[in-house]
Amino acid sequence: MTPAHVPVLAQEAVAALAIRPDGVYVDATFGRGGHSRLILAQLGPAGRLIALDRDPDAIRAGAALQDGRLMLVKRAFSALGAVLDERGVAQVDGILLDIGVSSPQIDDAARGFSFRADAPLDMRMDPESGLSAADWLATAAEGEICEVIRTYGEERFAKSIARAIVAARQEDAIRSTGQLAKLIAATVKRHEPGQHPATRSFQAIRIYINRELEELSAVLPQCVDRLQPGGRLAVISFHSLEDRIVKRFMRDEAMGEQPPRRLPIPAAMLKPGRLKLVGRAQHANDAEVAVNPRARSAVLRVAERVSAAEAGAR
Repeated sequence: MTPAHVPVLAQEAVAALAIRPDGVYVDATFGRGGHSRLILAQLGPAGRLIALDRDPDAIRAGAALQDGRLMLVKRAFSALGAVLDERGVAQVDGILLDIGVSSPQIDDAARGFSFRADAPLDMRMDPESGLSAADWLATAAEGEICEVIRTYGEERFAKSIARAIVAARQEDAIRSTGQLAKLIAATVKRHEPGQHPATRSFQAIRIYINRELEELSAVLPQCVDRLQPGGRLAVISFHSLEDRIVKRFMRDEAMGEQPPRRLPIPAAMLKPGRLKLVGRAQHANDAEVAVNPRARSAVLRVAERVSAAEAGAR
């Protein structure tokens, strides 16, 4: 972990895992290894850490972290269950998820996540697979573009932006971040003070291209399945849509299956909750936000897997 990249809420998230020296843990979003280093520092010789990331740059950076207790795997975190199966791991003691794009990905102009520098319009967390943002924008229907920008960016001018993109691509392909940012800026006449007009649209396209919300929805049930009783799940999110998914999932897993309204079903026939919430949602403090403005939107939520006996008694 270089001084230029300090993960948001890192100490709080790792502390929430309540690490046992001989435990088995998963860092499902390795990034540049900030969380992994903190976890390894608390593990003993018998401890194990399995880290995942779909970004080849993250895997290359992780190669420098020489530690026999660490197993680094190039996979999306939605493949968590399969990765553990392949390595003969049935259950783990804790799982950490740091959702969304990482600072190194944004800071590397060549990756095409940011409009702050003109670069190829890519936006893929794994540049070795899937459609780039440029390829998608070249063929997507106007209605589809509008829906993506409205849903994932909560952009009120989504319809106008989509119409402008489709009109512009008939004259010239939109292949760079600068082209797209300039096009959106010319279309969006009113926006939040201090925020670039393209902020919401870039965020929306990135979320869509990488299937970020689908990935998150897919991995959360796997996390609960793989946690042994007493194991902790810690999730850091940076977007309201992500946090909403995490919050509702943890709440529902804590409550257990609920009977349909007006239909009397014995409690014994309903599936009990598998999680209990640990503390309240945590946010970055002022000092952390001052160092990293992106931390302003960060939310940490933590839950613990309960045993069958505990679940039945609740």
